[in-house]
Parts: sequence; C-alpha cells; structure tokens
Amino acid sequence: MSAPSAQRPSERQHTPKVSEREARQVAEDARERDWHKPSFAKELFLGRFRLDLIHPHPLPAGEDVRRGEEFLARLREFCDSSVDGALIEREAKIPDEVVNGLKELGALGMKIDVKYGGLGLTQVYYNKALALVGSASPAIGALLSAHQSIGVPQPLKTFGSQEQKDTFLPRLARTDISAFLLTEPDVGSDPARLATSAVPDGSDYLLDGVKLWTTNGVVADLLVVMARVPESEGHKGGITAFVVEADSPGITVENRNAFMGLRGLENGVTRFHQVRVPAANRIGPEGAGLKIALTTLNTGRLSLPAMCVGSGKWCLKIAREWSAVREQWGRPVARHEAVGSKISFIAATTFALEAVVDLASQMADENRNDIRIEAALAKLLGSEMGCLMADELVQIRGGRGFETAESLAARGERAVPAEQMLRDMRINRIFEGSTEIMHLLIAREAVDAHLKVAGDIIDPDKPLSAKARAGANAAGFYARWLPKLVAGPGQLPGSYAEFNPAGHADLSGHLRYVERSSRKLARSTFYAMSRWQGRMETKQGFLGRIVDIGAELFAMSAACVRAELLRTGDDHGREAYQLADAFCHQSRVRVEELFTRLWSNTDELDRRVVEGVLSGTYTWLEEGIIDPSGEGPWIADATPGPSTRDNVHRPIR
Repeated sequence: MSAPSAQRPSERQHTPKVSEREARQVAEDARERDWHKPSFAKELFLGRFRLDLIHPHPLPAGEDVRRGEEFLARLREFCDSSVDGALIEREAKIPDEVVNGLKELGALGMKIDVKYGGLGLTQVYYNKALALVGSASPAIGALLSAHQSIGVPQPLKTFGSQEQKDTFLPRLARTDISAFLLTEPDVGSDPARLATSAVPDGSDYLLDGVKLWTTNGVVADLLVVMARVPESEGHKGGITAFVVEADSPGITVENRNAFMGLRGLENGVTRFHQVRVPAANRIGPEGAGLKIALTTLNTGRLSLPAMCVGSGKWCLKIAREWSAVREQWGRPVARHEAVGSKISFIAATTFALEAVVDLASQMADENRNDIRIEAALAKLLGSEMGCLMADELVQIRGGRGFETAESLAARGERAVPAEQMLRDMRINRIFEGSTEIMHLLIAREAVDAHLKVAGDIIDPDKPLSAKARAGANAAGFYARWLPKLVAGPGQLPGSYAEFNPAGHADLSGHLRYVERSSRKLARSTFYAMSRWQGRMETKQGFLGRIVDIGAELFAMSAACVRAELLRTGDDHGREAYQLADAFCHQSRVRVEELFTRLWSNTDELDRRVVEGVLSGTYTWLEEGIIDPSGEGPWIADATPGPSTRDNVHRPIR
C-alpha cells in the first residue's frame, strides 16, 4: 500500500470512471420501479389528497402492543440502572458490559422473528425502543439501529435464502453485532463508481477493497458488504451483496473514526485483501446488491427519525423546566415571545414528527401501502427538524446551552448536555442519505408518473418513433389528469368536518389547505417539467423545494390524523388538537415561503458565483487568514492490497 504522500492521482483507488449519465442509469436501474400498492405521499405529489389511505389512523394488534410495552418497560429499567450517557460521552466508548446487557435483554433481535430467537417487535415498537434508548445515549441508539435497520438482519429478512436465515439470524438475535458496508473513500451516494471487487474463484468470491465509515464495523461480528463482481462467463456481474464474517483472514479494521458527536460510535475504516467468501453467503443474485441496499433503506430509514422524536421530547422537557425558572426583566423567559415561539416550535414539531413516524411505521407493519416515499420524507423531516430543535434548545439555554454538562456540574448546576445533543443530532442530516440526496431520491419518485408517460419525449437518446409514441401517451394522460387539478374538496368549506369537533381546535381548514396545496404542487411540477424538460434533473434547488413542500403537507396530514385518533381514544385529545393546530399554522408559513421560492430565488445567480469560486475568481476573498488544516490528500488512498496497519477490530464478548 502506497503512503499517502506517494499517492498517484491517476492510479489511486482503482475507482471505475463513469459519466454522469452512466452514474444516473445505475441508480435508476436499482430503483423499485413498479407501484403495486397505494402510496399516500405519491398521490400527494400528483395532486390527489387520499386521506382515506391514512384515516382512520391504522392501529397495532393487541398482542403486538402487549409484547411491545413489556419490552419497553424492561428496556427503560435497564437504561435507568445501567446506562451512563455522560460516561459514554466522556470515554467515547460504550462499556462492554452495557452492550452485553443489551444482548441479554434481546435488544439485538428486536426486529428478528421469534422463531430465530428474536423478539419479533413491530416497526412501531422497534422505533419506540430506539427513541427511548437513544435518549439515554444516542451512541447506543446508533449501534442498535445500524445493526438491525441497515445491517445484516434486514436484507436477510427480505432477500436471504432460508439457509442463510437459519444460519445467521439466531446469532444476530442474541450475540452477533452487524454492520453495513457500502461507502468507500471516494464513493458516497454515487454507487456506479464502487471500487471494492468480488472476483469469483471456484465456489467462492475474493473480496478486495476499502470501506469507509463502517458504523459498528469496529466491533461487528457479521458484515453485509457491497462489492462489484466483474462480468465473466457464467457470471452476470454487477454490484452484489455478501454476508461476511468480520474475523475472516484478510480483513483489517485500520482505524476507529472520531466525530464531532456520537462519541461512542464504533465507526471505522475496513480493508479487504483477498478475503474468501463462500458463494452461499451471497444475498440474492449477482447485480442485485444496490437494489437490496435501497430496499433495505425503505423501512430502515424510519429508525433515524424515531430517534429524532426522542430528541425532540427531551428538548421539550428541558425547555419547559428551564424556561419556567430562568427570569429576565421580571418574568420567566418562557413568557417572552422571542423565547416562547421557540418552545412552541419544539412542542408542535415533536408532536408532528411523532405522528409522521408512528403513521409510517404502522403502515409498514400492515404492509398495505407502499411507504418508500413516506419513509424517506420521515427521514428528511426528522433529521432537519431534529437538528433545528436541538439548536433552538441551545439558544433557549443561552450560555449554559453552549457549556458542557461536565462544566455545568463542576460549578454546581444541573448537568444538561444541550450542546452534546446538538453535536449528536447534526449527523442525522448526513446519515443514511444526506438531505441533498434525499431531495433527489424523493423528487425522482415524485415525478415517476410523469416520466413513465413522457420520459421518452425528453430523453435525447430515444428515436423519433419512441418520442412520437410517448407524445401520444402523454397527451392522453394529461388530458385526464390536468382538469382534476383545477378544483377539489379543499375549496368546499364543509370538507373534512369530522376534524372540527365541538370544543376543540378546528383542523378541517388545515386539511383543506393540504388538499389545495397538493394540487398546486402538482401543477407546479408539471409546469416545471414543461419548461425545463430534459434539464429538469439539473434544477436541484427547485426539486428540493418541491420535496420540502410535500414533506410539510405529509406532516400536517399525519398530525391531524393523530390528533383525531387521540381524541376518539380519549387520550389527551384536546391538547393533541392544540398541538396539531399550532404545527399546521407554523407549517403553512413555511409552505407559502417554499411556493414563493419555487419561482423567486437566486438559483441562477448562485450557479454563476459557484463557477467563479471554482475558477479562482474570488481567491482574493480568502486572504487574511491562517488555515489550521493539516497536510495530506483530500481523499485517502484506497488502492487494493494488504494492510500495513494494526487491526483495531474488537468483538464484544
């Protein structure tokens, strides 16, 4: 392995060279293209407000509730007695005895079927458990989520053979920690350039390459690895998924990475050199790896916003307690509008985010709806709002919000880790698809119906005959679809009257607003496609705002439906209606701003400035500073070969 200083750019990493179009095609081929089940969010983007798909709110079975609540009680007792979040933060490590205690509790197998030794919890209760344990220590929440949401259990559950399930799931339910290895030093959300190879060798494959940011990789026992199989006789080739024993010869964990938050995270750099993996450990056929990864994330993404819900609940508790005792100018700070608006935002947003997560999770459990967009919207909304709520808590706490919990305690005050929460939450805008990538993924699904009927028209590679056929199909589709975007129930004052019960806030007007805005959103999308056609995919600012509007409308709908569920169940119904009403009013302000910014923005000006920055036009603006950065390449060398570093892999027993 070459030293970083000897890195040869032309040879570095052996990463495949692909064009932008080829990269997009790889991602497109991995998509689940068909829609066999209804999707509330997909319909929302098409201007069809299908409230019937989410209302009445679906409910879990009684037995699922009983088992889920029993486990939550045991988990809470364990967290109270055995988890010291301050210790994990201080030592940047989850104690082995805590991990072993979680194993004994069955926490590794929350989502694994009972026939394999797991707890068989529903998605709803799995998420509640992550919110609970994540509030005790976000690092523990990340460990359990990476193990079950994207690690080995989930792809095996959906795509694994019966032999693979029988072999690995009992281990994963009780003793073995798993990790998901896709990212590489020079490959993030662009899998077409994946460099790790899996070369067929008899009845085995030989893995070579380097994986970066392997959450749980430092302590993992089993890995799910994405690698490229070369096309050859008898081998279709392509990106393929494998289950790999973490202690296999040739695997070296070369570094335990450290971050601004989640200090207990066991995240590393893993090198594979001629690692022999039996063909029996391949998940699915060759070439299906990326589709397996994306399908795994469809529900796996729900774990992240679930932990953001837990964070929001904690932020609300601290904001309430602190703002009631801290006085400024003769009044508690909560009574000052500038602070009170922040508290209202945290309370209303926590309610709405929990509504989104619970609704999407229950739909995942029932398996009646396609929730790929709903789960992605939950992740997007949760990560953005969760980070903002933590930031607002720091602001509410003032200087104490910026001060560490350890320092607060040292001078005799309550050790409130607000700054740690902000640092821990920040990664969620990057984890499991950054906000920017989520915008693009969701936007692709949102315009899917349009591309199916009119995609050939704007595809430069399609012949004129194909464009002519697409034109005829598009004419028929839009002749039926466009008239339906003119008027709807949102314009009728009596619509959704059941959401206006006596003695409660009126939510019916918010649902009418969602219906009208859904049609407006669809009209805006159609106009943009007509205007930009093939250049639509480059309008990422516009697409991001379209998705953000859809996320807000989805959250408003979920909040209203949850409030009605709590009202009919006589469970804080009046208060739930108040919180839903507050969130919807706040959300409508954001939606109106986003609609305005669809067409009134600085996107073109920003592009020109970026060109100037990249060309060096503004380097004079960088003068007068000292750059504290160290020496070294921007991207570490990942050339295949044997490791020259110590193995820091440490399985927990």
